[in-house]
Formats: sequence, C-alpha cells, structure tokens
Amino acid sequence: MPTVGVIGLGYVGLPLAVAFAEQGCEVVAVDVDERKIEAIEAGESYIEDIPAEQLRGVADRIHASTHYARLAKADAVIVCVPTPLTRNREPDLGPLLDCTRALAEVLQHEQLIVLESTTYPGTTREQVAPLLQESGLTAGRDFHLAFSPERVDPGRTDYTLRTTPKVIGGLTDACAQRAEELYGLVCDSLVRVSTPESAELCKLLENIFRSVNIALVNELAMLTDRMGIDIWEVVEAAATKPYGFMGFSPGPGMGGHCLPVDPFYLSWRAREFDMSTEFIELAGKVNQQMPYHCVAKVQRALNDAGLPVKGARVAVLGVSYKPGVGDIRESPALKIIELLRGTGADVRYHDPHVPSLAELELRSLPLEEALADADLALIVTAHPSVDHELVCSRARLVVDLRGVTRSFGGAGNVVRL
Repeated sequence: MPTVGVIGLGYVGLPLAVAFAEQGCEVVAVDVDERKIEAIEAGESYIEDIPAEQLRGVADRIHASTHYARLAKADAVIVCVPTPLTRNREPDLGPLLDCTRALAEVLQHEQLIVLESTTYPGTTREQVAPLLQESGLTAGRDFHLAFSPERVDPGRTDYTLRTTPKVIGGLTDACAQRAEELYGLVCDSLVRVSTPESAELCKLLENIFRSVNIALVNELAMLTDRMGIDIWEVVEAAATKPYGFMGFSPGPGMGGHCLPVDPFYLSWRAREFDMSTEFIELAGKVNQQMPYHCVAKVQRALNDAGLPVKGARVAVLGVSYKPGVGDIRESPALKIIELLRGTGADVRYHDPHVPSLAELELRSLPLEEALADADLALIVTAHPSVDHELVCSRARLVVDLRGVTRSFGGAGNVVRL
C-alpha cells in the first residue's frame, strides 16, 4: 500500500485521510492549524461526516503534523487547502501557493501530487507546476501532477467519497494513470478527462449549474411573493414533468465552501480572455440579494401583526448553511442576523449544530427558551432534528424560508418565502 500525504485537514482532507487509512495506507496528515493536529492525535473528530470512533479506528495509521518534511516519505500527496475569495470577490490563491512552495522543498522523484482545491482552469499547469519545479524536478517527467476536484457534500450519506465518481485530469497520461491507481483504492468509479483544465472546469460547472438554477428560482420566489402565488406549489408541480426539468428549491441564499465562491473563480478567469460571464455574475447578484428579501419578509410579517421590527424579539432557527451540519461558512443566516440587528430587532438563535457565533457574540439557546417570548420565529435552516411543527404551535409568528412547514400545513401564523 502507498504512503499517502494529505495537506489540509478540513471537510475534504480529513475524510480522505481516514479513507486511505482504512484501506491500510500509512497517511501523513498536514495542516497549519495546531488545534486540528491535536484533535486528530486525541482521536477527536471535528468533522460531522467522520465519527470519533471511525477516526480512532485508524489512529495508528494517521500521522498528523504541522511540518511538511514528513511528506518526503509519501508516495502521493493530495492538496486540499482552502481557496477563498478576496473582499473584491477575486480568487485568493495565497494558501494554495504557500502550500505549494512548502511542498516543493520536500518534493521527491516519482511522487504524485494531486490538487483537489477548487480553482480556475489553468491553476494546476500555470501556478502549481512552476512552483513545484523550483525543486529542480520537472512535472510530468520527474514527478506526476494531476487535478481531481473534491465533490464533498457535508452531511450526505447516499453519495460518499466511495460512491461518488471521481474526476481525474493528469498533466500527462502517465500522471493520470498514477492518480487513477491512487483513487482506485477509495473510489468505486473513476472518470478520466484529457487535461487538468478540463477537471478544474468540471467542478466549476457543477456548482455554477446549481448557482444559476437556484438564482432563477429565488428570483421567481421574489416575483411570486408580489403576485400572491405559492412558489413551492409551482416548483413541485413543474417537477412532475418526467423530462426537461430539474427542481430547485428557493431559499435565503447560498452558503458553504463551494456554491457562493466557485462561480466567481470562473468569472474572474473569463475576464482574462476578454469575456464577461453574465449569467454567472447575475446569478451571484440574485443570490446575494436574497437575505435582504428575507428580512423584508420578516418586516412585513411583523407589520401585518401590528408589531414594529424595532425591538421585536426574533428567534432565528438554524444558522449553518445547510441542514444537519455545523458549517457556517458563507451562511446566509449570518447576513440575515446582521440585517435584522440593523433594523433594531432583538435577535437570538437556536441551532443544535452551532453552539456559538463568536463574531456576533451569540450562543445557541434551547429551542423552548428561544421561542418562549419571541415575537417571530424565522426558519433559516431546517435541521431535521428541530420540531418545526412544535415551532408553529408555540411561536406567535413564523416566517418559513425553507418551505419545511408545508408538510403539515401550518397555521395562520405562518408566512412562507
């Protein structure tokens, strides 16, 4: 079995490290965050998809460290570091380039380097390869280089690392072959494309497709709100067509480590080719506006009940970006809380997966306590463990941004997106 290095131990890297260790590989796990290293060494998982028991079961094969030197002994190294956006919505490759420079210092002959961090087409060939070649080794000749986009959907159990097809694009055919041999250990299905650029764009297309369609249904939700039409009923009816339609649900906006970020990587890259990706940029604008629409919905609901928004006690239910996980990256709930506070509302929240919001100086309250004297309950993220029928029976007013109350009807105190 090969020795596998994994750089970046977040939602992508840690599951990879565990998966390879479960196949009998020795894993060198590297991250700059000492807290993650300490947690792994203690057998304490900080990722919902990896139970602590599963991590402890392979603890003897995962060697966690903040030092890159140990990667010199790895047969393959997978890079899973963050690729965020700057304040100006432009790619921030700082963490990736820093990681690549450090990796170049320990790069060995015949090693396989695979980039999984989402980025724009051309990054592997134009950014990563030259930095690695500062080692004196040549990509595609002295070492192997490939791109294989992560397809992690936190909290999902039907499609896992093992069962989700793995796209691979190598710098050369030999590079792709080495990558296929590696991922064949942990993935049932492999999809080879001709170049790293194709693999890079594949990931962006997947998320841009979702972003554009979510923006479309969100824009329709704003229109149907004015027209007095139930958008949920419309989407469900349209989804009965057995061909030519794919249902997307409206909501308060997009969150997570992919959807709010990835489309901007391609729109930025497109400008270098003198092209404006208008669909992509418009979708981003629509989705970024949704928190404002949701807060306006709250204001109207309070107003219709004869209550001013200033001083109103609003219980936000769910602050993570999706149900069943504690990830708050780019969560629209954070913007909604900020906007509600700006109107003078007294905001508290309940989320069984997010114990605190340090930057907002808030802690999650028990559901009953959050609802006790609330003027309005705002369902932002519909966690399965939350009894939303109870919420509707206890809260004076409910604004449902996820349509979760439709399954049991809801009383006259419920307003939906």
